[in-house]
Amino acid sequence: MTFELGTDGPKVLVVGVDGSTTSLRAGAYAAGLARRQGAHLVVVYVSRPGAFVGMAPGAAAVARQADEEMVADLRRQAEEGAAIIGLKFTFRSVAGDPYGELVRIADEVSADGVIVGASTQAGHRFAGSIAIRLVKAGRWPVTVVP
Repeated sequence: MTFELGTDGPKVLVVGVDGSTTSLRAGAYAAGLARRQGAHLVVVYVSRPGAFVGMAPGAAAVARQADEEMVADLRRQAEEGAAIIGLKFTFRSVAGDPYGELVRIADEVSADGVIVGASTQAGHRFAGSIAIRLVKAGRWPVTVVP
């Protein structure tokens, strides 16, 4: 019998965060899992540029600034948490459709798993949440954190 050193677990995990309570829980869960497995964590924030279309110029500027502040806050939280637990991570902030960007980045980094928070929007029971769409894509194991 030969003993194999190392782990058969994930090497790269992707977690989607958007500042919501469930996404922050997903981030914490993913950080713990990545730390225990010695995996690299890719933290992804996706802004929706289309959300600013149709807004008055002043309102759009305020919304963009709030989005930039959200990115800075999430990046800071990730850096502080990673420093405390000794986690290797990358923070990616991109613009576009959250589902499409998570799929693109997970494929790009050869993710072994994707972690997202459960949607709290009632309409997603009928139209489908990002988590359901990721599961249906069937390209990686998907963990949905409540």
